[in-house]
Amino acid sequence: MSESLGQMFSLAKLALVGLLGQLCLAQMNSLEGVRVHDAPNYTRVVFDTRSKLNYQVFTLDNPKRVVIDFNDTAISQKLAPWQVDSRVVAGIRRAERQHGIYRVVLDLKRPVKSPEPFVLNPVRPYGYRLVIDLYWDSSEQKGVVQAQLDSQRDVVVAIDAGHGGEDPGAIGVNKVLEKNVVLSIARGVKRHLDAATGFKAVLVRAGDYYVPLRKRPQLAREARSDFFVSIHADAFKSPTVSGASVYALSRKRATSETARWLVENENRSDLIGGVGKVVLDDYDESVAEMLLDLSMDANLIHSIDAGETVLAALSEVARLHKGRLEQAGFVVLKSPDVPSILVETGYISNPSEARLLATSKYQQRIARAIADGVQEYMRRNPPPGSLIAVLGDSNTVRHLVKRGDTLSEIALRYDVSAAAIRHANRLHGNVIKTGEVLIIPRLGQES
Repeated sequence: MSESLGQMFSLAKLALVGLLGQLCLAQMNSLEGVRVHDAPNYTRVVFDTRSKLNYQVFTLDNPKRVVIDFNDTAISQKLAPWQVDSRVVAGIRRAERQHGIYRVVLDLKRPVKSPEPFVLNPVRPYGYRLVIDLYWDSSEQKGVVQAQLDSQRDVVVAIDAGHGGEDPGAIGVNKVLEKNVVLSIARGVKRHLDAATGFKAVLVRAGDYYVPLRKRPQLAREARSDFFVSIHADAFKSPTVSGASVYALSRKRATSETARWLVENENRSDLIGGVGKVVLDDYDESVAEMLLDLSMDANLIHSIDAGETVLAALSEVARLHKGRLEQAGFVVLKSPDVPSILVETGYISNPSEARLLATSKYQQRIARAIADGVQEYMRRNPPPGSLIAVLGDSNTVRHLVKRGDTLSEIALRYDVSAAAIRHANRLHGNVIKTGEVLIIPRLGQES
């Protein structure tokens, strides 16, 4: 009898141990996935977890690597092998360690500064995330190319594709992601502007990575931009809401319920991407506010004019949400010295517009309309010293190249030198194309 009781006791003990083990596993966190995004001067590594995190991050040398120890964490059975395509992270290794510690090692291709980890709370469609930013020297590559200034400089337009990286933006019908749609449109706007005489476009976000909201107009200023346009394709709680909109900054309340909802939605992006640096942080708060107000008052007039011009161009290719320019307090519009607008290209929460915005053809139609509107506004209001200021001068002659035209014949016709025409049009030789518009320098301005 005593032997039987002993066996029963042993079996019960084993069952209890097994049950406790299962309970412990149920209480453990789970590592669900990892994503790597390369930005121009840093790489962001994001770990998805099921619940709140308890972790340690440190670096090791020889070779260079970053180590993350997740406490009380197990790997998800559904986690796929980690594939890495990054300029910084060569590979990701993982291994279970004792005492409920799960270790992940980031093998590095190049030295980085001390990691800057932070935890993000759940925001649809993501759960808890550990974000590790790996910064390197940005002198090798710059996210925004500096505009070259000369006596006849190009007008520089900064194009901001909203969201990116960990911030997908709105998610529309058939899982259309706002960040992908607007990046494609932004690239199209850049192509059209770069092809126009006297214009140069720079992308604030050139790939799938996140740029903090307050950093975006800062990058535009660093590029010496004359104009800033932020491109979005948002969603609304009602699928019936549709149409494109253009916003300028409002220093008061948003002009409609939809506008107020969009302001909250866009400004929450910093909660996803990490808090950006404070603007004018070298000044006392009251002084900074006063300086910003003075500058914005002058800027707002230009922004409204530009926004109305772009809205008119959009009306030729897209359905409008409203037939007038709207104003709202978007963070990216609060540049103190660069006229700025935000374009909502449509609502991907609307099934019809989602299908359109997902197509390359429609994206490029929208891109062309935005580029045309920007060009029209800037030609009416050319920055001093720019090439289009010369183009808009009443004394400036423009010549449409026809079949059979040669540069020497055109120079003879207008009594200027061929060298002067080449200089005015940035030509590197005597080859001209049919349909091209040439600037003919004013008399006395040949050299």
